Amino acid sequence: MLLELRRFEVLPGQRMLLHDVSWAEFESILDELGDHRASRLAYDNGLLEIAMPLPEHEDAKEIIGDLLKALMEELDIEFRSLGSTTFKQVGERGIEPDQCFYIQNEPAMRGKKRIDLESDPPPDLALEIDLTSRSYPALYAALGVPELWQFERGKMAIKTLQDGQYVTVAESPNFPGLPLPMVMVEHLRLSEQVGRNKALRAFRQWVRSQS
Repeated sequence: MLLELRRFEVLPGQRMLLHDVSWAEFESILDELGDHRASRLAYDNGLLEIAMPLPEHEDAKEIIGDLLKALMEELDIEFRSLGSTTFKQVGERGIEPDQCFYIQNEPAMRGKKRIDLESDPPPDLALEIDLTSRSYPALYAALGVPELWQFERGKMAIKTLQDGQYVTVAESPNFPGLPLPMVMVEHLRLSEQVGRNKALRAFRQWVRSQS
């Protein structure tokens, strides 16, 4: 399997699907590819997807992640960011979010070197930039991630897990009272015009104005 994978090239914006991949093969592929890579993997009961993000995907991921961190810093909310850590439901599923955060469960996860979803809670919030059709809400739902932010076609949706499925809501339960879908998109676009630093400063000023 690994020798065969080395013969394939997944171009930016494209994805490769592999069927009938065992859990042991998935684990071996993760080890072989390592953590320092651009590709993102998703595994669901034998189906493995390897996706290569577009440059604009990476830009949006970084800016939106920075905005979210700035929001929590301004609100003095402790958080732990684990980026694209692979989260696994052993033997069945695995997903690598664009960004993920422990917020409510940050105290319980503070300083932990290894995360095991058999005993540890899933991230409180996951972020998906859906430019390559690789978003898997069902996988996040199966792992029990309470909140999912999806950016698609220039819009942001906040979704919360209710009865095993994601439902779009107007406000984030972690940040009630803030119109984040609109404001996040506005400052993402602003960063494309004036640069990251100026957009972040403007966003921080907006957050302060809400208190």
